[in-house]
Amino acid sequence: MARSIDSVRNLALVGHGTVGKTTIADLLLHKTGVNTRAGSVDDGSSLLDTDDDEKERKHSINSTLVHFDHNGKHVNLIDCPGMPDFVGQVIGSLRAVETAVVTINAHAGIEVNTRKAFQYAGNAGIARMIVINKCDTENIRFAELMDGIRDLFGPACALMNVPVGLGHDFSGVISTVNIPDSVPVGCVVDPTEANQQVVDAAVEADEALMERYLEEGEISAEELASAIQKAIVAGTLIPVFCMSARNDIGVQEFLDSIVQYAPAPNAIERTAQKGEETITIDQKADGPVIAQVFKTRIDPFVAKMSYLRIFSGTLTKDTSLHNERTGKAMKVSQLLDVQGSHTEQEADAGPGEIVVVVKMDDLHTGDTLTKGADGVVLPSIAFPTPMIGLAVEPKSQADQAKISGALQKIEEEDPTFVVRRDSQTKEMVMNGMSELHLQLIQNRLHNREKVDVITHQPKVPYRETISGSAEGHYRHKKQSGGSGQFAEVHFRVAHCPQGIDPETYFTKENFESLREYHYDPVLNSCFCDCVSGGSVPNQFIPAVEKGVKERMDQGIIAGYQVQDIVVSLFFGKDHPVDSNETAFKTAARMCLRDVALQAKPSLLEPIVEMEITVPSDKIGDITSDLNTRRGRMEGMDEAPGGFTVVKARAPLAEVMTYARNLSSMTGGQGSFSLEFSHYEVVPPNEQAKIVAAAKKADEED
Repeated sequence: MARSIDSVRNLALVGHGTVGKTTIADLLLHKTGVNTRAGSVDDGSSLLDTDDDEKERKHSINSTLVHFDHNGKHVNLIDCPGMPDFVGQVIGSLRAVETAVVTINAHAGIEVNTRKAFQYAGNAGIARMIVINKCDTENIRFAELMDGIRDLFGPACALMNVPVGLGHDFSGVISTVNIPDSVPVGCVVDPTEANQQVVDAAVEADEALMERYLEEGEISAEELASAIQKAIVAGTLIPVFCMSARNDIGVQEFLDSIVQYAPAPNAIERTAQKGEETITIDQKADGPVIAQVFKTRIDPFVAKMSYLRIFSGTLTKDTSLHNERTGKAMKVSQLLDVQGSHTEQEADAGPGEIVVVVKMDDLHTGDTLTKGADGVVLPSIAFPTPMIGLAVEPKSQADQAKISGALQKIEEEDPTFVVRRDSQTKEMVMNGMSELHLQLIQNRLHNREKVDVITHQPKVPYRETISGSAEGHYRHKKQSGGSGQFAEVHFRVAHCPQGIDPETYFTKENFESLREYHYDPVLNSCFCDCVSGGSVPNQFIPAVEKGVKERMDQGIIAGYQVQDIVVSLFFGKDHPVDSNETAFKTAARMCLRDVALQAKPSLLEPIVEMEITVPSDKIGDITSDLNTRRGRMEGMDEAPGGFTVVKARAPLAEVMTYARNLSSMTGGQGSFSLEFSHYEVVPPNEQAKIVAAAKKADEED
């Protein structure tokens, strides 16, 4: 039976890696009776880290959904990986919850992914809480840590409890909301001062209560509890909890607080698009069904699993849903409740709940499913573009048959993993968030799909062009007994300017005796038939054009596609017996090579636009490094949290391994994106190296 939306709480544990998120989740499951003992990441008994790679590396790679009941509330908890390599799992999960619990290591303090997780939660428009875990570790500078939290995340961050002692002296926590009559010695922060910060932040979300508080100087415990709930939703209060999950200190207090203060699903406004109109979803059980896929998992036993967050209506087994992306109907054959890696059949589920549907092939992460609400589309989930690429090929013939399907499965599961076939280099390239991410993809191919691959750095898709013009001919003559081959073609080649209008450019005024032209807008190239007097029979002209296209694909100087060129066929000769299509195609291919070599050929390289987000104190290092990569600064913008966004352009060849270098320069705090801009001529010294390497590769082949 579907639960009341008021009884549901949805939370995601986020933060940097190895801060103890999975340990917290395992302990919460134990405390609420889901597990008879607390699972452990260290000994592989965790209910959440069940993947072989997770057990081996002892940190989460996938987001894992679990649930428990406490004090009349049903809590769905998603444990998210903390490594930036797996950020797609975090972003998807945040769409399904109302509260992000940003977890911090008390000793390490604010780390790279602490900041990012907090920002992602803010972008998702949901409530935020902070947990300071590992308060039992040594050398904790607590006051400095709290100052850093407030400086970075704002003055709304207020302690809901304070630690009694730190390090090996950490023995408990004291509530700052309900301060006990007897406060033990050793409190790291004065609970009364912390209480004042909580109250000030809480009343800020209720104007009437704030006025009365300012007049009377106090509010009741009931009023404060209600104000805290409102303030968390409004963002005027970001509760901070202290604990040691390893020693089970402060965890019970946190558990009690999340069911009391974390917002119910209908406390957060959810919107959708209906045509051009933005609508607010009425999150009612008897309303139309509106749900979204926030995660996809391919299970070897259960098959494809699509994790749904229901925002409106009640979903039942055998319901026919409308996929707003495809416009097709999809029937729910099974409705599953998920507890880690375990599943159970569900009869129905209502708004606020998280369930899984299976074996829906044309259903992808981010899709909106509706019933009775056709045309309603939930906001898409914006995943970062994967920037790290590796060319991939099967290791054996047996792997060849399976590789495409195996990669497609992983692409379905992971929105930050993309596979494409480069039309220029003919390579299959897989893109991920990092080298570690791609290494784990290879592990998954081997372990789950039984596919082994070879990887290497992708080729740079250089292009070739000409800057001059030339004229020449080539005669192909071959006699080997019986009928031979004969064809002669005469070409003019010239540079084709960018941005032309083909209809006004390719005219008889510009190209003498022009009869027909075929323009390629992708390569900005054109083949012109300017033959007069029948010197090349009409039936062989298509073969000439094929030969030209083959040579343009093969390149002139280094084996790369040729662009920005006009090839005009203006004369030729044939033989009544020995001429055929093959002969004319061969003659055209060889003629274009010879003539283009006289027309000042050069190499072009792809230029990319870069946006690099780094700590502001690293700008000098970034600009110096860009100069060594032949990069050009385009501008800088300030970003929140002491960061700066650097805009630049650079050759793709110089930034193929930029992620590794950026991480080294910024201590892992930098991020960047690339987008193709245009092609530019390669400097002569660089061109000489590339051409020489291409010739060497040809000789070796």
